[in-house]
Amino acid sequence: MKKITMFYMETCPYCKQAFRWMDELYAENAAYQGIEVEKVEETVHPEVADTYDYYYVPTYYVDGEKLHEGAASLEKIRAVFDAAL
Repeated sequence: MKKITMFYMETCPYCKQAFRWMDELYAENAAYQGIEVEKVEETVHPEVADTYDYYYVPTYYVDGEKLHEGAASLEKIRAVFDAAL
């Protein structure tokens, strides 16, 4: 399994929705629960966020490769999870 790095902001409504969809995917497929997801709040850890090339949140990287940036959907997050499997 590959590691997912997710960049988000606590105040971002798109990020809050992304977390709800992630929870839905965890409940739907037990295999997703085994994926390591490093969640980086960019305002708390700007030193980490500044080392990645993105502008919008939520942003998902799988093993260092950016797979999604900006407002997400359930299907886009599922694609990220599937890439990590």
